[in-house]
Amino acid sequence: MGCFSLRAAALWLVLVAVFVLMADRGSASAERNRKPRVTVGGDFNYPPYEFLDKQGNPAGFNVELTRAIAEVMGLDVDIRLGPWSEMREGLDNGKIDIVQGMAYSSERTQEVDFSTPHALLYQSIWIRRDDRRIRSLEDLHGKTVIVMRNSIMQDFMAKFDPSAKLVLTDTLADALKLLNDGRHDCALVSKLTGKYLEKELGLKRIIPVAQPIITQSYGYAVRKGNLELLDKFNEGLAVLKRSGQYQEIRGRWLGVLEPQPVSWQRVFRYVALVALPLVLILVGTVAWSRALQKQVAERTRELAREVAEKEQALRELRRHQDKLVQADKLASLGILVAGVAHEINNPNGLILLNLQRFEETLRRSLPILEEYYRDNGDFSLGRHSYSRLREELPHMLTETQDAARRIKRIVSELKDFARPDTADMSEFFDLNAVVQAAVRLVDKSIVKSTHQLELCYAEYLPRVRGNRQRVEQVVVNLLVNASQALEGQGKRIVVTTSFDAANHVVLLAVQDEGRGIAAEDLPRLTDPFFTTKREVGGTGLGLSVSAGIVKEHGGTLEFASVPGEGTTVTLALPTG
Repeated sequence: MGCFSLRAAALWLVLVAVFVLMADRGSASAERNRKPRVTVGGDFNYPPYEFLDKQGNPAGFNVELTRAIAEVMGLDVDIRLGPWSEMREGLDNGKIDIVQGMAYSSERTQEVDFSTPHALLYQSIWIRRDDRRIRSLEDLHGKTVIVMRNSIMQDFMAKFDPSAKLVLTDTLADALKLLNDGRHDCALVSKLTGKYLEKELGLKRIIPVAQPIITQSYGYAVRKGNLELLDKFNEGLAVLKRSGQYQEIRGRWLGVLEPQPVSWQRVFRYVALVALPLVLILVGTVAWSRALQKQVAERTRELAREVAEKEQALRELRRHQDKLVQADKLASLGILVAGVAHEINNPNGLILLNLQRFEETLRRSLPILEEYYRDNGDFSLGRHSYSRLREELPHMLTETQDAARRIKRIVSELKDFARPDTADMSEFFDLNAVVQAAVRLVDKSIVKSTHQLELCYAEYLPRVRGNRQRVEQVVVNLLVNASQALEGQGKRIVVTTSFDAANHVVLLAVQDEGRGIAAEDLPRLTDPFFTTKREVGGTGLGLSVSAGIVKEHGGTLEFASVPGEGTTVTLALPTG
């Protein structure tokens, strides 16, 4: 009995040892299979790159890219978004392993190591719409500039102008809000992020200066020396680029502002969709035409001689009429235009040149006057106080320049009206493309008048023969007239192109819901110097020049209007 108990005890000890050994092996295996934990930091308000969505979850280009890298590299990432200053501090003290978006600079390489860039940042100067004094980096001297604390633009300004007056904010949104509220001179924010925040926050008073001031590489950053982790993210980024997944992620978040290449497959598909119906139509047309040819051949021969005689007579009539009209215009305006061009353009050019010098002198003097104003209080310049003049002088200069430019434009229109046209009329062009170009040219003028612009382009318009640039001038004039006729943002402008197969002409109709034109004024619209808009700067030459251009192309310009309801202008041009 004692021997049996010893054997049982020994057996239990062996079983316990086996279980312990298996548990240790299972624990070690689980430890080996566990993914490395990586804490990734980022800015909580830097759209579209990284931000917290409405549910408080991390979102954006950087976030999706980080998760994709973690998946292909077998990493367990914990993405934390917060104020940029806290993220920078967390990277320095080790609470953050890697920052998923940091702009590159040579100074920052002393503290961090950068990955291969995954984007480019286009840093811009943001100003108020009603204050256009700042146009370039040089204009920042002496100005109060808003930047985000610990951002790349704070580092940039410290190097560019150590004496600059900087206002620091916790977020880029705070920077743009301050500027929109009329505080300080400008803000430095990347153009893409600024556009997102401007729309999201409803900031209507601010715009970016046209050209970015600098372009910076943007990528992952780790604490100096943590190259093992950096290599993993670089390798993951390379894998995503090779697989095409990087391009997909970029397209979802950033691609809306980048031109997308058209694949040959898409081109072929569209060509096939267009060509097949055309081929079918062509085959049917040929068969139908051959059936009719015999019936119409005889009648055609009879009419051909008569048509040829009438066309020759019409061409002669038009030629003589054009010569008479041109001679009459030159007789009435030739001497006037020559005198105006010489007597007005020269002094007006001097006015424009001097105004630019006055504006430059004022801009360079303002910092000195401002400093004197701060130190000594308000003072008089001439008969007015400086505090009043510093607000009114820029507007006075701008208004004077606009008036001088208007004088220059009026003289130019007079010369265009009297000068015989020698432009090339042998070009074949698409009227739809001309209208699209004209809309782009006058987009700002239209937006000031209405947000309801409707464009209806006909498909497969035949090409028109003539001078594309001259016809574009006519369309621009019609669009500007339509926008100026509107009274209130709720009114529409409708632009429509079509093809009249019966008369072999392409048509452009510009319809507005403006004030309309009185019936007795309609026949006089194309008369030189006749205008219904003289109180807003009309010269009465725009439609006269346009009518001449249309006539040169063998087309017509027709007007229909109901006072109080709107006007429709129809341009008809013969096909090539």
